[in-house]
Order: sequence, then C-alpha cells, then structure tokens
Amino acid sequence: MVEVRVEPATASRFDDVATLLNSRGREQACWCLHWRMPRGLSVDGREGHLRELCAHEPPGLLAYLEDTGGGTGTTPVGWVGLAPRSAAGSLQRSRVLPRGEPEGWPTTWVVMCFVVRVGYRRRGVARALLRGAVDHARSRGARAVEGFPVEVTPGARVPVSAAFVGTVPLFESEGFEQVGETAATSGRLPRWWLRRALD
Repeated sequence: MVEVRVEPATASRFDDVATLLNSRGREQACWCLHWRMPRGLSVDGREGHLRELCAHEPPGLLAYLEDTGGGTGTTPVGWVGLAPRSAAGSLQRSRVLPRGEPEGWPTTWVVMCFVVRVGYRRRGVARALLRGAVDHARSRGARAVEGFPVEVTPGARVPVSAAFVGTVPLFESEGFEQVGETAATSGRLPRWWLRRALD
C-alpha cells in the first residue's frame, strides 16, 4: 500500500524541489516565484532566490510516496507553493485577483500552485498537499488560508495548463468556501476566490 507524505521544502530537500519545478533544467523556469519574485530579479537568479527561501522559511511543501511495506518513501511526486500574503508582492498589486486587507496579509496564507509529476496524478497527491498546506499555515500562525482555483465542468478533464492553480472541487473538499469570483483565468477557465478560516 502506498501513502503520500508531505514535508516542508527546506534547504536539505532542494534537489527534490528542483526535480519538481525544473526537471528539464530550463533557463526560463518559473521556480514558483511569480507572486513573490523581488523586483529586478533576473531570470538566471530565480533558482538561487528560491534556494535562499528554502534555507529560511519553506516556500512550499513536497509530497513523497510513502511505501508502508517498508520502503523509504524518497520519490518526490508533488509540490505546493504557499506563503502569507505579506510575502506575495505581485498578489498585493494584482489587478485580477483580490488583494485583501493589508492588515490581514501576515496571517492570511495563499496557496499559489501545484505540481504533480506525470504518472502520479489522480492518486490524491494534490489533496494531500492542500491538506498539508493548511496544517503548515496553521502551525505558522495563519488565521486563514486562501486559493484561487479554476472552476471546472463536472466530468470534464482539466488541462494541466489550468490545473496548476487547483480546482474548486478540490478546495471545497478540504473545507474551503467560495468568497467570490475573480477577474483571473487559467487555461481560459474562470478562477474563484476560496477561503478557509482557521480556529
């Protein structure tokens, strides 16, 4: 039997981060920095910046397959990027996604993106990552976690180009509630603002 184990993306796990976010070694890789990239950071500086983030406050979580039959569970199969709004500069300036109230930015965490390796999709990896994201944010003092997933047509397959932000049903299955529409799309699908308040 195989289960998913979720761990913070620390400096010691950076090779696994690279495996998931830039498996082909592309110079133009996003490195999950769109929302938190410092102004003026060059393309070739992205990897180093994410490595630095991993050395201080994990910028995301990694999913590993855990073999309950005695295996080591060292295969990285998924990533979720998350951070408090206070660390997501481009989200604070967004014209298509809600900015929220500045006083709540430090305690409102945002799920940014998911990556699940080919061959491991539809096995609960994204769900485990979202659950882990809520737990991680709560452990860091978050009062709420938000996401901006795509709305999907029931029964329709979601293109990978759209699914990286998650889907509304996935978020709702983990206790998130719809706050409202956004002006953003992903893969031409509308994105919604969902929120889960934490006790």
